[in-house]
Amino acid sequence: MASSGGEVHSRNGEHGVSSFSASSHQRIVHIPNILPHERVFPIQIGSELFKLSGASISSDAPSYFSQYFLCQLKQASDAGQDPSTAIRTLYIDRDPVTFKDISLHLQGYHVRPRDATHLVRLFADAQFYSLPKLISQLYEEPIHITIGSTPFQIPRDIFSLSGPGNTPNFFTLGFAIFFSNPEDLFPGLDREGLIRPPSIVPPSVPNRSAEVFEELMQMLRGYPVKIRDETHRQELLRDCRYFNFKGLEQKLIPHERGFNQARGREEIVLRLRDILKSGISVVNEPVVGDPLAGWVNYARPYVDDKPMELVLEIGEEDTRLHFGPGGKEVRAEFFKDIKARVAKLFEVVATKLNLPSSTQPLGLLMAKGGRSSEPPTPGNTPLSEDLVRVILDPEASITLDGQPWTPEDSIYPLPATKPQSTPPALPSYPPHPPPHQQAVR
Repeated sequence: MASSGGEVHSRNGEHGVSSFSASSHQRIVHIPNILPHERVFPIQIGSELFKLSGASISSDAPSYFSQYFLCQLKQASDAGQDPSTAIRTLYIDRDPVTFKDISLHLQGYHVRPRDATHLVRLFADAQFYSLPKLISQLYEEPIHITIGSTPFQIPRDIFSLSGPGNTPNFFTLGFAIFFSNPEDLFPGLDREGLIRPPSIVPPSVPNRSAEVFEELMQMLRGYPVKIRDETHRQELLRDCRYFNFKGLEQKLIPHERGFNQARGREEIVLRLRDILKSGISVVNEPVVGDPLAGWVNYARPYVDDKPMELVLEIGEEDTRLHFGPGGKEVRAEFFKDIKARVAKLFEVVATKLNLPSSTQPLGLLMAKGGRSSEPPTPGNTPLSEDLVRVILDPEASITLDGQPWTPEDSIYPLPATKPQSTPPALPSYPPHPPPHQQAVR
């Protein structure tokens, strides 16, 4: 290995040492001349006496220590005293065990928090002693927190690297307050008259499951997690919402993607309860006699890169189909939560169509006295009446009590059933929707 011109070089293939600049190395280990590097300064923390060199104290300064001993040196100089005898021991009534780690930091060692309790103690004392480098280091450390009764270390970059939608969340927002600013002492507290820092409780979330949280962390790291059953899925979704992992939540909601060969379009099947306003879009597809016809598309926020035609799974027994004479006029009636969700969905679709906000959208006049109480608009036509119009094309597949059913099979109205899927639509549909869809107007 040879050096020239202030640079250190390694020979090719020898020890695998990379070349580096000596001046860069000097900048890394450079310690400012705040206190005399060779002088020793006594600091008593609690019951233990620590003696640190001026170099160690100056390595993370300006600080409480450097300011105190600078004042001592100035007073000795002004009085013409010998600094060796004039400097008094600095006494601070704090934990000496925590200060042992701080002294290691001042001596050039990297100190990593062992757990949440260790982290908050280091943080509190680093703030109290005004150690800017240690505060900045702790600001970048992994998040230490206890979930249930299990301690976790969460890398701060895991949320940004896991994809969009997972930040801000419970941890980034909570620790942004805890570590409000590396230069701020304690949020809301003034250094003047502060005898000691306030007590900080180690962060914990005792009311959540550590096992579920570990699975969420695995998913954020990119590893697959097998969904055992619907109960397991709901546990994951519940804690996703609690910790505000919106991107991960959208990946976990039950869905099915497919391709409709009849229409040549991609489809996505979702439960009505999982639809978000931000994912809805409307694609106009005019047909003869109806320039407003189109299809409702959906893209899961943060997950899907393009929208797909939406197929709704309503589920539950809160929907009733009313058949007119001959089974030709079909209307859908909704109840309880499903009624409110469908109304909200139609409001969103009406907004996408720029329909007047003063009218009930797309014929869903369920709470204001029927269509006679509303002026004629694109969202309130003579076809609207009080229920939602449904189109059952000849290709539609209907199963009733386990048996295939068609309107011609019975003169009686279809009783309350559990529809498989009911996609929302605009005022009309193209003449031949896919066989498994029911168009709602």
